[in-house]
Amino acid sequence: MSHPSIMKKLFLLVLTFFSTASFAQPKIKKLDKSSIPKDIQYTGNLVNALRWTDNPGDNIVITTETGISESKGSGGEDYRNAALDAWHYRLEAGSWKMTWKVHDFIKECPVDLAANYIKNSFAVTDLDKDGIAEVWMMYKTVCHGDVSPSTLKIIMYQGDNKYAVRGTTRLRVSEKDYYGGEYTFDEAFKKAPQQFREYASRLWKKNVVETWK
Repeated sequence: MSHPSIMKKLFLLVLTFFSTASFAQPKIKKLDKSSIPKDIQYTGNLVNALRWTDNPGDNIVITTETGISESKGSGGEDYRNAALDAWHYRLEAGSWKMTWKVHDFIKECPVDLAANYIKNSFAVTDLDKDGIAEVWMMYKTVCHGDVSPSTLKIIMYQGDNKYAVRGTTRLRVSEKDYYGGEYTFDEAFKKAPQQFREYASRLWKKNVVETWK
């Protein structure tokens, strides 16, 4: 084998190694309102805004919450509403294009409600090291007038592919007894790389116990 051929193969091996290793954990930049590009549209109160680059390109994800708003029913009843959203934008030909959006809400609730992201659960990873980042968010929604579990969800996107874990929070009802906390993977998660399910399971266990402010 000629010397140039050996050098070319070595170069390709090194290039492959660094292109794979560089996305083991994407380099994340936190954004505030002033640093979000003007052509990116979102509504609600800003919770998270992150920017990173992976193989598909330059990305920005924004998560927001509306907080609680009041409304009236057709019969004059007092209701409360809350929602949360997430947007993913990718830079294409010099412009930011939205590629996916998450929207969840509680509407016309006559009692206590919540629609909030779980603190410190938002993350961008590349667990399978394929150069396409995974975006993780976890949140709870509930409308109840008693002490009962909240709906709890993990939503993850890898590129344009959506994955979901759905279940409830876990409540302590006595010295030794708990209620709730079960969860299920959707079909996409069941077929996903094992690293995804392991990460999701750890995230769930870390945040499943309901805490009251």
